[in-house]
Amino acid sequence: MSQQPRRRRLEVEDSGDVAVVQFVDKKILDEQNIQMIGDDLFRLVEELGRRKILLNFSNVEFLSSAALGKLITMNRKVQGVRGKLVLCNISKEIREVFEITKLDKLFTILPDEAAALKSF
Repeated sequence: MSQQPRRRRLEVEDSGDVAVVQFVDKKILDEQNIQMIGDDLFRLVEELGRRKILLNFSNVEFLSSAALGKLITMNRKVQGVRGKLVLCNISKEIREVFEITKLDKLFTILPDEAAALKSF
């Protein structure tokens, strides 16, 4: 029984010393995908030693509450290495979820990638 090749959930590009992460999936809802996304994000900090991380949500239309949990954990990990995590290009609908849950106070959320890159 062969395992299916693991589809990439994130595209990571470097902009100077900032890891710019694009999400591949439009809908981040399914538990298995969220687990893989979390693992990939955590690996940036834990194994690759990245301290400046920009999460670009331009492709994302839906985000589950479990995905929010991964983002909170990611934020803790980045703070643990005295790094900085910035989110950008969040749709109005997802932004509302951040506001309702007060996560807009926890995360630095900027309108676009250019503004986000300048914030580091």
